[in-house]
Parts: sequence; structure tokens; C-alpha cells
Amino acid sequence: MFLTEFSVGQSWVTPARTITEADLVNFAGLSGDFNPLHTDEEFARGTQFGGRIFHGPGVFSVAIGLESRLGIKEGTAIAFLGMSWNLRRPVRIGDTIRVEQRVAEVRPSTTKPDRGVVTFDVSVVNQAGEVCHDGQWFVMFRHNGGTAAVG
Repeated sequence: MFLTEFSVGQSWVTPARTITEADLVNFAGLSGDFNPLHTDEEFARGTQFGGRIFHGPGVFSVAIGLESRLGIKEGTAIAFLGMSWNLRRPVRIGDTIRVEQRVAEVRPSTTKPDRGVVTFDVSVVNQAGEVCHDGQWFVMFRHNGGTAAVG
């Protein structure tokens, strides 16, 4: 989608995906984060979580992948500019998560008329409907020459 195709309040829900043991092991290897909270069941059982949990940045990474399946950025997103992100509750092996995304703001650039920024309110929601992570993502999109629905 181009910048002008977004409007405040527009929303999407991604397909869901179940977090697996392989996801946790692969993310630990990729990131180098072998904290026992993620990798040692006996240790993790004695924590407030009662067992291993998936890495917070791993949840964010899966959320990015789920959101990409919507196709709204394909060929029109210029850059992921940043985010604010909150970890509300743990995501465990076996949890099935989805992303709920809503356009919070559409802001055409004042200096470069070929682009602008869309702010998305984003929530990662588990199978019980509980918000696990949430925040905002800021993405620069190409402008196709129409009128952006600012807000």
C-alpha cells in the first residue's frame, strides 16, 4: 500500500502462528542469548514464570514476520524507522500468537513529497486473547501522488 491508501483507524489481523521449541532454540543460537530462563527448564520452573519462556526480542521478530504476511508493505515501504515496545506477559512454547495492527497516524513528509510516515498501534495477542506485547511501529512509505488521509 502507498502512503495515500492508509487512513487512521484502518486495521488488520494477521494469521496466527504457534511458538515451538525450535523457535526458542534457534533464536537462542541466533542471538547468543542462552539465559537459563529460556534454555533451562529446571531453572525456569523456580522463577515467577514457572517454566521457560520465549525471548522477548524473539516475539518481536515473529510479530514482524506475521505482519509481513499481510503484504501491505510489499514494494512500498521505504524503511522501518523505529518503535516503542512493551512486554506485557510472557510467550511460552505452545502459545499461538497473532498480530493486531491499527493505523494511528498518517503523516506526509513536509520536506520530501514522495514519502511519509505511518504510525501503527500493534499488539501481539495469544490464543486466550491476552495482549503479550504491544506498542507502536513507525514505517516510512512511498507516496503515489494521491492525497494522504492524515490524522
